[in-house]
Amino acid sequence: MIEGLQLRHHSADEVKEILDQLVGLYLEVYAGGGEFYSEDRYRRQLDLHMQRVGWELITASVDGALVGYIYGFPLPSQTRWWEGIHDPVPPGFTEEDGKRTFAISELLVHRAWRRKGIAAALHDELVAGRAEPRSTLLVRPDNVAAQMAYRSWGWNKVTKLRPNWETAPTFDVMVRTAPICPRPFS
Repeated sequence: MIEGLQLRHHSADEVKEILDQLVGLYLEVYAGGGEFYSEDRYRRQLDLHMQRVGWELITASVDGALVGYIYGFPLPSQTRWWEGIHDPVPPGFTEEDGKRTFAISELLVHRAWRRKGIAAALHDELVAGRAEPRSTLLVRPDNVAAQMAYRSWGWNKVTKLRPNWETAPTFDVMVRTAPICPRPFS
């Protein structure tokens, strides 16, 4: 276990106090990633996502300093999440009812704190005990480390998707249906 590591759940109301820290870490992690990873676009994304019913954020801090976070929300019946999905997909794959799919929108860890089990701890804390029968996330095809981590955590690639945000790249769509059991820090 990493000494001093704390995982904390936050509601949307509580995020206002740490919003600039979240955005700052996002910009640091995605520095040089292109126009899609701009501060303005990410603030708009966060604002929209925090309004979702069931939105949940978990932060990871070491000795009071933010080192990573993850957030997600259940997909509502009228979701735009699947807009831009590439065919073919299984029949009914994009049908949502607010209880079927939990979407992880961000999982990021400061570069200096990677490969220490923090991403796995955040991931497991967020998805453990979820009532939805499946979860989904989007990951860049060229992010080999993330792809390998997600596969080791039980995720499978289904197809590709280009979100409806301007300048958005094309992502791999990953889905997990098996329950997640928390693992100890290494």
